[in-house]
Amino acid sequence: MSSTELPETRTAAASPASPIRTVRVADGEELRSVALPGLTLTVRARPGNRPGLPPALYVHGLGGSSQNWSDLMPLLADQVDGEAVDLPGFGDSPPPDDGNYSVTGHARAVIRLLDAAGRGPVHLFGNSMGGAVATRVAAVRPDLVRTLTLISPALPELRAQRTAWPTALLAVPGIASFFAKITREWTAEQRVKGVLSLCYGDPGQVTEEGFRHAVEEMERRLELPYFWDAMARSSRGIVDAYTLGGQHGLWRQAERVLAPTLLVYGGRDRLVSYRMARKAAAAFRGSRLLSLPEAGHVAMMEYPETVAQAVRDLIADHGGS
Repeated sequence: MSSTELPETRTAAASPASPIRTVRVADGEELRSVALPGLTLTVRARPGNRPGLPPALYVHGLGGSSQNWSDLMPLLADQVDGEAVDLPGFGDSPPPDDGNYSVTGHARAVIRLLDAAGRGPVHLFGNSMGGAVATRVAAVRPDLVRTLTLISPALPELRAQRTAWPTALLAVPGIASFFAKITREWTAEQRVKGVLSLCYGDPGQVTEEGFRHAVEEMERRLELPYFWDAMARSSRGIVDAYTLGGQHGLWRQAERVLAPTLLVYGGRDRLVSYRMARKAAAAFRGSRLLSLPEAGHVAMMEYPETVAQAVRDLIADHGGS
């Protein structure tokens, strides 16, 4: 899509397809829906504190949403004009018309969003699956990326941790629907506790208010008819990306990234092994590594101030404009 193809925009509340439960919007955030041919994306904006700041785009991981960045975005509002996208089938974005949930499909959605809005180049952020997506975007469209910040990026591992196996099993045909059936009686609170124990280095850091918001969001997602399908197909997309070799392999694409890169890894990450940090630092040329021994899989939610400072340093060293 060329930059002259401007998307149709409307407020999320005006969408007739919106679920009954509304998506939470934090103070200072704005939510809008962007309609592109065959694709509709919800974008959560945190405008910069002053005009003229460079744009940033935040990309969440598997099962996440743009809300995963609500703690980090305000800390960088004096540095960037931030937007976080709900990938197709996640958050408040409906499934893509073509049903493509591959890493490449998600990357194309990000590229189309940036091209249509004319916001590139951006300071690009990615967590987990979003890290794989952001890597692919930076490799194939270097003109769209100023700097790249990857938090526990889902890059291929030869020996995945056992705690990551259940997520990978979702990629097996029929497993997602089977899991949905056997967990039908689980409450939203039980599901959220399971997610937090998997994603946080210390789930006890989550406040009562934060837990309540997570439960409300889980209840909303479980009402979506495509929830499990989006999870299963995206999991399959990650597995497929892990097995892809040649110039389209994620590690090969990491070596092609030209943007200054910040890598963030947590020592208590149960989904992306901390041992991959050294390999990633070697693959992304001239990259810098932030190691957080107590963090889990979502350092931008667990240690937003520390991550924000590292991003500030990256921007300061490589120019914010």
